[in-house]
Amino acid sequence: MAMAAGACCCACPSPSSSSLSHRPRRRRQMLTPMSMCCSSSSSLLPPPLPVPAALALACGNGGGGRLRIFSGSANPLLAQEISCYLGMELGKVKIKRFADGEIYVQLQESVRGCDVFLVQPTCPPANENLMELLIMIDACRRASAKTITAVIPYFGYARADRKMQGRESIAAKLVANLITEAGAHRVLACDLHSGQSLGYFDIPVDHVYGQPVILDYLASKTICPSDVVVVSPDVGGVARARAFAKKLSDAPLAIVDKRRNGHNQAEVVNLIGDVRGKVAIMVDDMIDTAGTISKGAELLHEEGARAVYACSTHAVLSPPALERLSGGLFQEVIITNTVPVVQHQSFPQLTVLSVANLLGETIWRVHDDCSVSSIFQ
Repeated sequence: MAMAAGACCCACPSPSSSSLSHRPRRRRQMLTPMSMCCSSSSSLLPPPLPVPAALALACGNGGGGRLRIFSGSANPLLAQEISCYLGMELGKVKIKRFADGEIYVQLQESVRGCDVFLVQPTCPPANENLMELLIMIDACRRASAKTITAVIPYFGYARADRKMQGRESIAAKLVANLITEAGAHRVLACDLHSGQSLGYFDIPVDHVYGQPVILDYLASKTICPSDVVVVSPDVGGVARARAFAKKLSDAPLAIVDKRRNGHNQAEVVNLIGDVRGKVAIMVDDMIDTAGTISKGAELLHEEGARAVYACSTHAVLSPPALERLSGGLFQEVIITNTVPVVQHQSFPQLTVLSVANLLGETIWRVHDDCSVSSIFQ
């Protein structure tokens, strides 16, 4: 499974707690594929994420440090990479399951008066991981944490964000209420399914995007910008695809007109735009069963596309996604690690990029009361 340059930062040595108590460690300079690109490709990209000038005492795990990062069991590798970017260690927490499936959480270090960040995507199994997040928030609240931020790289139930038929629930709003009532003061989420989900929370939400990570990677490839066309796999993703195309040398846009017959079922009807002889880059926020994006790729090949790339922030990869994605329709499938990808889900066309630097930078800025939106300008 390919990884982007600078994606893995877990290999850095773990400092001893005694050394951290005497002096704060400086963070590693963030490495991105941008450093590997030629000057002609760099114009395709947003500027690199800036690194703060000083860490003060925030990154000390002992002796006055006021920043703590804890990981749930959903994606511990991503949490480890985030803490490594910040030059600190993950907080110690005990999480276990009782025989009947109940979840037990105990923080094994003091968080009194600290800014606590809990890294826990609510990916499958969604209900287990969501409940674990709620109990972690409650544990921090009862331990007198100053602020509690739920870092949710992938927000489950985000697709249930509106009523399409009668007597339907809006589960996204329900989950937002649960997180708020559990005691979270803030949420940090990555590429929510729709912007309206931001309004479901009664607490501040910092919404970050995985686009810079994917754009950096695409700029490192030898694809002529004039040959690229960005494709939205459905009408609902046009705004996302347009923003992506604008940053990719203002590439032309095409739209797959899709009609959905039911949940996880899609029927492609028509293509709006010209892809003949072009390299088509399909952009979506998530790949679940891969029905939408694979049917769209079939249509693009029928319309004369030279090659098709699939780009998505969240790779849920529910069956039969692997068979569809590895069937030869795609030149490459580019995803991020907001949802953990296990070994048996790997296939030759898959590339996994890390969002650890992006989330780590955002966590620092939230803790230091700095601008988050300036990262993406």
